[in-house]
Amino acid sequence: MKKLSGIVVPVVTPLTEDDQVDAESLENLVEHCIKGGLQAIYPCGTTGEMMYLTVEERKLVAETVIRRTAGRVPVYVHVGGWNLKDTVELAKHAVEAGADGIAVVTPSFFKISEDGLVDFFVSVAKSVSEDFPVYLYAIPQYAMNDISVAAAEKAAAQCPNIIGIKYSYPDMTRIQQMMRISDGTFSVLAGPDQLLTAVVSMGGDGVVSGSSQVIPEYYEAVWEALEKNDYKLAAERQQLTNRLNEALCSVNNIAAYKAVLAYQGIIKTKKTRKPLEEYTEQQTRELFRVLKEVVKEK
Repeated sequence: MKKLSGIVVPVVTPLTEDDQVDAESLENLVEHCIKGGLQAIYPCGTTGEMMYLTVEERKLVAETVIRRTAGRVPVYVHVGGWNLKDTVELAKHAVEAGADGIAVVTPSFFKISEDGLVDFFVSVAKSVSEDFPVYLYAIPQYAMNDISVAAAEKAAAQCPNIIGIKYSYPDMTRIQQMMRISDGTFSVLAGPDQLLTAVVSMGGDGVVSGSSQVIPEYYEAVWEALEKNDYKLAAERQQLTNRLNEALCSVNNIAAYKAVLAYQGIIKTKKTRKPLEEYTEQQTRELFRVLKEVVKEK
């Protein structure tokens, strides 16, 4: 089973003015990411406003991304939902739609025991064929539940198709411990962008970066250096992405991404799904001012 590696982009979900999924803009965004040199597309993740989309909308997003990508880069669909039933339905749909794999976030809102988490992940992984890749996804600062190393080990031991994890909390100790799972073959992707070079230098496979869809050329430059094992150059290049990322994530990263992408003409509107707030005109102007200052000083 092929693992994810490099810069994996969790694309936003473009919306029309009347709050429908904008498939045309989504196709434009996919092209923008591929032409920008990013290594994989990850629709319906946190950056894609996953929990605020209906199951049918998420299916439409997955189908649109898979169709437009047309096998040029891997597509891993995030399928984690509010309950097991919806998650399994989305997992099976991802297989039918032609995805290369899926990712599954922890259950959210209610606290779940370690055994409960393992049972959840195993149930999802076994709902698809044993050769269909599954990544676990931990983002405890939003989802309430975390994934311990022991829980990841137990799930992977029961399901050979659980091949890795996206770990979105800045805990380098735990991230390195995850790399030892399955005799060191467990794939680990950083969630925090700032850890990209550090994680890859320690044996990780890359990053899932929302900011990369806005400034792909800067992330592609970091990955180019990492592929050459030039960690000094990668660290230098990452300093610029870190500063740009700080500006993009200073208020509401999803709204910021949509504001920039709309300004660039890649998507038609900067609308977010309520109750998420979109950027005001003042916030948008300030964002562009800061981004231009950072680039000017590089």
